Amino acid sequence: MTLLAARPTEPVDLYSPAIDSDPFPLYEALRERYPAYWSSGGRFWILSRYDDVARAATDWQTFSSLQGNLVDEIPNRAGGTLGTTDPPRHDRLRALAQAAFTKKNLDYLVPVILGVAEPALDRIAAKGSFDFVGEFSAVVTVATIFRLLGLPERNPLAIRALVVKSVSTDKARKGRNAEFDAAFAELSGFVSEQVGIRRKEPRDDLITRLAEAEIDGDRLSEREVILTTSMFVVAGVESLSSFMSMLALNLTDWPDERAKIIADLALLPQAIEESLRFNTSAQRFKRTLTRDIEIHGQVMHAGDYVVLAYGAANRDPRKFTDPDRYDIGRKPQGHLGFGTGKHFCIGSQFSRLVSDVAMGAFLQRIPHFRRSNADLAWISSSNFRSPLSLPLQIANS
Repeated sequence: MTLLAARPTEPVDLYSPAIDSDPFPLYEALRERYPAYWSSGGRFWILSRYDDVARAATDWQTFSSLQGNLVDEIPNRAGGTLGTTDPPRHDRLRALAQAAFTKKNLDYLVPVILGVAEPALDRIAAKGSFDFVGEFSAVVTVATIFRLLGLPERNPLAIRALVVKSVSTDKARKGRNAEFDAAFAELSGFVSEQVGIRRKEPRDDLITRLAEAEIDGDRLSEREVILTTSMFVVAGVESLSSFMSMLALNLTDWPDERAKIIADLALLPQAIEESLRFNTSAQRFKRTLTRDIEIHGQVMHAGDYVVLAYGAANRDPRKFTDPDRYDIGRKPQGHLGFGTGKHFCIGSQFSRLVSDVAMGAFLQRIPHFRRSNADLAWISSSNFRSPLSLPLQIANS
């Protein structure tokens, strides 16, 4: 067997702005020449091939989430959320959260989504040029996730800014900073206040159901309710808003595929799945090894951090034919846009529903659009990838 090198000639820097804007050339180099790469700073391994990433994501006994799943973990979060626990505690948390999350059919949210999307589209259509993130995706996702959770209305741009800071990385420090930590603390404090209100005045909302969820006498602790709800806000606002923005970006850059959907909106769910493969906002997650293991001739040691590059795995030609093409007819079975294994996204049904309804309304109202400029500013994150804004121009055809 030919051993592949652990280090490229040029060190990989996940904190480079170039990785935010276009990680795919790096991913190709890692997959083909350094599939088990040890970072130049000696902080973590990176796995980039589909089979390796999918196998690691399902092998929680070896690749543990207990020390956190973010490359740069939020302080005091590990061990208290679905993404930062292992079985059996993870199974307990997920069962209780699932009992709360799926108690009601999510179809009741359709008029809520449209009730926010349609006025936003009225404003956009009257302007001609607009920021898809600030004027549509953030508006829709904040309103919808807040309605699901039962949170009071807040300025969607202010909430998204707070969430983006919560998951951001300081490129100069190569890690988090006090401002980012304070943003998550502010968000958690807001949620904590709402949880306290539900304890006194239960309502028909997800926060109340989380607080009251019970299986065989077991209930979530106060910290677990607050952290779980806070992460639902983060995922609902950042991940979903970012995914919708990436979907819009894909449909902008691949107009022939967009034309197919405009001709038949029934193809939109396929476009959503292909976007989850092609441009997932959740690019990388971390695990911690519980034992020594050898992959591609490289020995990884117990205690080492391992970055699972979902974005690279989703473009692996060993799994997907012509992976750098956005093809809504692909039907990409097994994509990792929502993860896999024990940590498969609990909100996948919600995310698909919101994306389908909101983007369906958008494409019906504004079928033709183009970028206002070629260069985009991207979120500064070692985990996530999405544009801070997406300036678009309505086109005649």
